[in-house]
Amino acid sequence: MAAATPNLPPVRTRPPTPETQPPAAPPPPPPPAAAVVSLQQPSGKKSNPSRPRRLLRQVRSIFRSFPIITPAACKFPTGGGGGGTRIQDGHINGTRMTGTLFGHKRARVNLAIQETPSSLPVVLLELGLPTGKLLQSMGGGMVRIAMECEKRSGGDKTQVMEEPIWTMFCNGKKSGFGVKREPTEEDLRVMRTLHVVSMGAGVIPEEKEEEVHPEGELAYMRAHFERVVGSRDSETYYMMNPDGNSGPELSLFFVRV
Repeated sequence: MAAATPNLPPVRTRPPTPETQPPAAPPPPPPPAAAVVSLQQPSGKKSNPSRPRRLLRQVRSIFRSFPIITPAACKFPTGGGGGGTRIQDGHINGTRMTGTLFGHKRARVNLAIQETPSSLPVVLLELGLPTGKLLQSMGGGMVRIAMECEKRSGGDKTQVMEEPIWTMFCNGKKSGFGVKREPTEEDLRVMRTLHVVSMGAGVIPEEKEEEVHPEGELAYMRAHFERVVGSRDSETYYMMNPDGNSGPELSLFFVRV
């Protein structure tokens, strides 16, 4: 007769001690924070309490109701007549500024004038022409834009570039209106994106890559401008070619009449 097998308790395995566990992988490092670009304040920029921002917003809301005018042609006349500042050997004696035309191709074009590519705009204007049409016209020849407004009564010290609204002419043909406005966050994003660009043209991607804007791509063109002050009622900005020999591709005249 076989001997009875003793009733032994079940064998229990000990859980692994912390010493026997493999070391946990360290968490991945956080993604690097995007560098925040700060635009410089223009020199001599002063607040003007007599011209509140609310007035500019009201003017802009009225301007928004105007239709976008697409002129049939917007090319600089090649004839030798006409007045204006005479350019000798492609050189204009003025103050160098940075000028940027930008906007969605089927929307109104914006003009930003800065002291340097990394400074806040001294002047920001929204013009009554579609961005794509103006850039296309400039690719085919020189363009001259005149911005006119009425003279103010005697004693008014408003500078010509502080006028809130202008009547716009493209090579003598009325082409809508231009309005001065404060930069929006979208405008500042464009300025920050281009803060290292002194001149050039291209397309700025949307903040979300998959986003498609209903008014087309956000195009820009940036160049050096020569600022010439004719009088307290007139200023002119000449966009210069990089080679400096063929004269301006774009001339902007601001005049109170």
